[in-house]
Amino acid sequence: MVVIVLRVALVILFLSIFVACCTADYSIKVVDVIDGDTIVVEGGLLVRYIGIDAPEKNEGLYLQAQKANEELVRGKRVRLEKDVSDKDNYGRLLRYVYVDGDGVFVNAELVRSGLADAKAYPPDVKYQAYLDALEKEARQTKKGLWAQR
Repeated sequence: MVVIVLRVALVILFLSIFVACCTADYSIKVVDVIDGDTIVVEGGLLVRYIGIDAPEKNEGLYLQAQKANEELVRGKRVRLEKDVSDKDNYGRLLRYVYVDGDGVFVNAELVRSGLADAKAYPPDVKYQAYLDALEKEARQTKKGLWAQR
């Protein structure tokens, strides 16, 4: 009887640890910055920021957006938060990104500074109202992209 109880307890403990590890947000180091809304983390995983769209190489302020993203995250540990979708069609992880330590919400900071548009990609819209409000503020104060439009 004691053996059965111990086995059940061990199974429950293992399952609890497995669920916590596999479903929780996690912290990881940024090893490279691709552009204003995509990074590479340890293990070579590409991460695309949810809810924003930064300029591409052939668009204005591309370098500024990339540089701002680098300053925010390169070489730092970040916390990755999943919404509904795990990956996009290109195999990149879709995440909200926060800098460990100071807690800066990177997706929001890039929109707030006018270096990315707020852009909904349903079903991943957990913070979209917040990002839309930050874009409205950046437009009104003519920051970044909005100084040119």
